[in-house]
Amino acid sequence: MTQLSYDNTFEGLLTAVFEIYEYKYLEPKISKKDDLQQNLFAEKIEIATDVSKSDRVIKKLNVQIGSDGVRCIIWAFLSEKPAVEDVIFDVINYAVLNPTINVMKDFSNESVLQISQLTKNVGREKHRMEAFIRFEQLKDGIYFAKIDPDFDVLTLIIRHFKNRYQDQKWIIYDLRRKYGVYYDLNDAEIVMMDLDIKSLDDKNNQVFSDTEINYQKLWWEYFDHTNIKERKNTKLHVQHVPKRYWKYLTEKKMF
Repeated sequence: MTQLSYDNTFEGLLTAVFEIYEYKYLEPKISKKDDLQQNLFAEKIEIATDVSKSDRVIKKLNVQIGSDGVRCIIWAFLSEKPAVEDVIFDVINYAVLNPTINVMKDFSNESVLQISQLTKNVGREKHRMEAFIRFEQLKDGIYFAKIDPDFDVLTLIIRHFKNRYQDQKWIIYDLRRKYGVYYDLNDAEIVMMDLDIKSLDDKNNQVFSDTEINYQKLWWEYFDHTNIKERKNTKLHVQHVPKRYWKYLTEKKMF
């Protein structure tokens, strides 16, 4: 067995895939550096990310399984499912061994089926983030939103919010993964930062603009007064808006 560890990036994973074929590693297992499990009988290889190699893999996959197949593999990677790297390699290897067919349509293959299911899960989370994210205006005028998605979908929702809020500066910050996206009216870029989230959750903090706080109070009061208690259907409400997303919603805050 050969254990290959990479730097947690998609380019690093594809570099590992490239080198499996380049060096003909036997019984390869791919893991993130942080997840590498010790095996006394395995040869250990640390992969140095090489974009030229990962680009060659992408180019080959685009020919083999098409751009939609590549998208499915990327989204499956963003699921962060344990051992997803080996599932992805299984699918890539299946495609290499069967160059005349689009293996992504062969759901009788267990790894292909897993990729399909993970893609659907990630797509559902992406859609919900686009629907449930709420921005709050900071004192400097920038609109800020914090998220904590089950999957690493932040990069997938950039286009949606860039198109929707072209005339506003905004930041979307992933609490779990400690990185964000900043849009400056021209470009959206990834920013790495470790924020003091407790200060942002403090209702009496000095971070948000006075206008923002007033609007939030007005919106909550409107939501509270238009809610007809006799017609309250919590079960139906939770079906449409799962409880784990309530923390994003202004109307769920208590003032």
